[in-house]
Amino acid sequence: MSMNVEETVLDRYSEGAKQQQSALCCPVSYDASLLSILPDEIIEKDYGCGDPSRYVEEGDVVLDLGSGGGKVCYMAASIVGDQGKVIGVDMNDDMLALARKYQPEMAEKLGSDRVSFVKGSIQDLGLSVDTLSNYLESHPVSSHSDYSELKAWEARQRREDPLIQDQSVDLVISNCVLNLVADHEKQQMIREIFRVLKPGGRVAISDIISHQPVPEDMKNDPELWSGCISGAFREDEFLDEFASAGFGAVCYDKWDTEPWQVIAGIEFRSVTLTAVKPVQGSGAADDQTVMYRGPFAAVIGEDGTLYNRGQRITIAEHTQQLLMNPAFKGAFIDLSTQSEKSAESGCCATSSPDTPVATSGGCC
Repeated sequence: MSMNVEETVLDRYSEGAKQQQSALCCPVSYDASLLSILPDEIIEKDYGCGDPSRYVEEGDVVLDLGSGGGKVCYMAASIVGDQGKVIGVDMNDDMLALARKYQPEMAEKLGSDRVSFVKGSIQDLGLSVDTLSNYLESHPVSSHSDYSELKAWEARQRREDPLIQDQSVDLVISNCVLNLVADHEKQQMIREIFRVLKPGGRVAISDIISHQPVPEDMKNDPELWSGCISGAFREDEFLDEFASAGFGAVCYDKWDTEPWQVIAGIEFRSVTLTAVKPVQGSGAADDQTVMYRGPFAAVIGEDGTLYNRGQRITIAEHTQQLLMNPAFKGAFIDLSTQSEKSAESGCCATSSPDTPVATSGGCC
């Protein structure tokens, strides 16, 4: 690619921090009660295509990738409460300045200072850009030896003092930012999301996708790239990249029927991708029983396991924990625990459709 993607994006969004640019965002309906306490300037200079704040839960540690002026961070902070916290990561100094400008005011409104903003690349969450800048001031790179020392120092920082710690986040959100990362860095970015999430942690990414591959001439257009067009994931690849990184329950929770834009016959639309980081296990002990309840004849898990409708299957505990996650919307019946409850009761127990009870007695 002939242009510098990072510089192109930084320039465009620096202008957006100074003056509102309506071309950078899609129409989105946000929770009015969460918007009510936000400063007008933050609302006006926000550029997004969805509302990942609706996936935030009380007590969450939330990481917002490409947090911009801080709008979604402050909305999330209203939800997480005193026991939670929100971290915004951005590379743009002007956007960071806008977000930090209102931190004292928002801390007073929220009742605590539960939001922080750090400078970093969302494709490299292990390295603080401010720390890197301080290092370069005292260790300028003017030779290959200096460069080798820099790389060794960066590796130590990522290992010993990462910007975002391993398995420290409950929910990773982002609003129309992943498409701004250069194509060759996108896989690394998704691996970083996986790294920082706790086992069982969630993802809610609002972004722009395309229904066909974006041609090279569009990828080399700075205006289209910084305008959330040229770097869009293709609709099937977006899901596949998260699944390949190890995520489960990967799906489009929100899909705009009407495209945001159509350029050169290619549809660009807003979606929200959700996913879960599975709880890790050895996979050796198959001692949990589940059943796929339908409506399809069968479904296949990310690990290749076939779940036939209405048929019991024995799986490992960590897989069972994933299938019981709310992200699967009750598609699987947990027969391991229900069988135990039924045996204890000695007869049929009453349950809702979402919590069926397996029975073995002759009284029903």
